[in-house]
Amino acid sequence: MSFAVAEKFVSINGESIRAGEPAVFIRFTGCNLACSYCDTKWANAPGCPAEQLTAQEIADYVQSTGITNVTLTGGEPLLQKDLPELIALLTGSGHRVELETNGSQPIAQLSGLDPRPVFTLDYKLPSSGMESAMLTGNYKYLSGEDAVKFVSGSIDDLERAAQIIEKYSLTEKCRVYLSPVFGAIDPADMVSFMIERKLNGVRLQLQLHKFIWDPEKRGV
Repeated sequence: MSFAVAEKFVSINGESIRAGEPAVFIRFTGCNLACSYCDTKWANAPGCPAEQLTAQEIADYVQSTGITNVTLTGGEPLLQKDLPELIALLTGSGHRVELETNGSQPIAQLSGLDPRPVFTLDYKLPSSGMESAMLTGNYKYLSGEDAVKFVSGSIDDLERAAQIIEKYSLTEKCRVYLSPVFGAIDPADMVSFMIERKLNGVRLQLQLHKFIWDPEKRGV
């Protein structure tokens, strides 16, 4: 079985718990959601150009870079049915694997792997148009190395994020990040909200790659 890979490249992690560290990115095609602010719509479109690579070919590429951190992203990587095989190859060769997932797919099976990947789950807030797809049952499988990320485009989004963080006691389970929809909300307003609501244990995170390079640039 092969994977449809939209792009593979080495850059820095722009967000989550390894933000600022070098990482190898493997971006798969296809997603089951259609968020209003999606910045990788091109990778989700039917007929998106892609390399068909086996798990071993991906693992060989990652090994060739000499970089330890690997981020599997998309699209939605959990739609790849042979993902456990790929993760086993990567972790077996000493790589640290992070899965960026949109929060709508179950992580139970992969959370039981040993070594286990690190999960960064989105919670899609109202402005995304996709909140109804969120699978909050995933939260019982989270550890202190995992993260839930709330991409916020408005104060209403932030209010909803605060409700979810409290309801599921997320700061006691994992890392929690608030991140702005690029260009839609002033990060200073987000900081004011965090202080006003006393969101202890929650971190503001900006997408570093969009400040270092052109926000539309691919392969970074």
